[in-house]
Amino acid sequence: MKYMIRGIDKNIMFRFFAVDTTEVVEQAREYHNTTPVASAALGRMLTAGLLVGYTLKNEQDKVTIRVNGNGPVGTALVTADSMGNVKGYLDNGNVELPLAANGKLNVGAAVGRDGFVQVIKDIGLKEPYSGSARLVSGEIGEDIAAYYFHSEQQPTVIGLGVLVDKDHSIKSAGGFMLQLMPGLTEEEIVLIENSIGKIKNVSSYFENGDEPENVIRELLPDFELEVTEKIPVQYKCDCSVERMEQVLISLGEEDLEKIIREDEKAEIVCHFCNKRYTFNKDELESIMDKKKS
Repeated sequence: MKYMIRGIDKNIMFRFFAVDTTEVVEQAREYHNTTPVASAALGRMLTAGLLVGYTLKNEQDKVTIRVNGNGPVGTALVTADSMGNVKGYLDNGNVELPLAANGKLNVGAAVGRDGFVQVIKDIGLKEPYSGSARLVSGEIGEDIAAYYFHSEQQPTVIGLGVLVDKDHSIKSAGGFMLQLMPGLTEEEIVLIENSIGKIKNVSSYFENGDEPENVIRELLPDFELEVTEKIPVQYKCDCSVERMEQVLISLGEEDLEKIIREDEKAEIVCHFCNKRYTFNKDELESIMDKKKS
């Protein structure tokens, strides 16, 4: 199973996170049957979700990232926790677009550059914390970094990459996140910026199946890095019959009665894994009884 790491540099100038999401993104592609450019967009979202989720403090904490651009994929949404679990979906995973001018999948055009990124953190408070920022490119990494800067005043660098093979399977996927510590001098900031400026295409670092520890050291060769923790990552959907019953219970009595009367059954499809749940007339009537009780 692939995994995620976090750590800090020896001089405590920044903390870093890195993750190999090849298996996670391939699982998502199989669930959603996405086209290459849609796989790249969803893969970047899933990778970002894992990285942001790893910043949360408690096991029960969760983060939801929603990107609403004006591109053909529509809404892109992922939910992750601090334990390496993530799930996500796109409104439209069947998008086909020409390659970008650099010959790569045009994620920016698929997502769109006119819209917002919203980050919702459920950390056990009375109400979840929610912040947002305008999209700057639709490339996901830059957009979430912009969110951190404008909404949380946290200087952040995020690199995300997804490499799709000729058969549309995921050849490699992964990413890193770098967050600067407070109180840095101008000289230290310039040193970090210069090192980051040398980074090439992110997916290429994960293409040979190298471990995240080696990838982050290759990404940042000018620093002494200490890995402090690593955890496995997985695509995990927690849908269930009980959860889908709650969806039906949330309907108005009139709507539920109409379904029972006219269709005598209901089918609900999970957004995150496309699993179908079917309820027959007797089950719907039982749900109606629960709703009335």
